[in-house]
Parts: sequence; C-alpha cells; structure tokens
Amino acid sequence: MEWFQRLLWTALLTAGPVVLATVVIGLITAILQAATQVNDQSVAFGPKAVAVVAVLVISGQWMLTQLTQFTLAVFSAMARM
Repeated sequence: MEWFQRLLWTALLTAGPVVLATVVIGLITAILQAATQVNDQSVAFGPKAVAVVAVLVISGQWMLTQLTQFTLAVFSAMARM
C-alpha cells in the first residue's frame, strides 16, 4: 500500500504543473471568449498548447528527476525482496 501511495504522489507531482497550467489558461481563454463572444475551438487550443510546451521546458528536468528517483526506488525495493 505504501508503494501505491508513493506512486500516486509521484504522478500528482509530475503531472500537476502541466494540468494546472492547462486549467488556468483554459479558464482565462474561456473568460475572454465569453467576453468577446468568439467561440472557436482553435482559439482555445493554441494558448493551451503553448502553455504545456512552456511548462514542460521549464519543469521537464525536475519531472524527469522525480520519475527517475521513483523508478530507482522501486527497482531497489524489488531487488531486496
């Protein structure tokens, strides 16, 4: 059960920044679209894609480190069994 908890926590930490950026940009885009009455799906997609790429560039190394540390911990635990 401990490993499952660590798995979920690692997944939340690594996916969190990307999901948070997407939600924030989506909310801002939705507000702007409601204010200007421009309801085009491609208008919402562009800023989200740029935000995801920016977050991955900024925090990608940290995410990779977190996933690598978790994977090494799992393999070390498997070797001890």
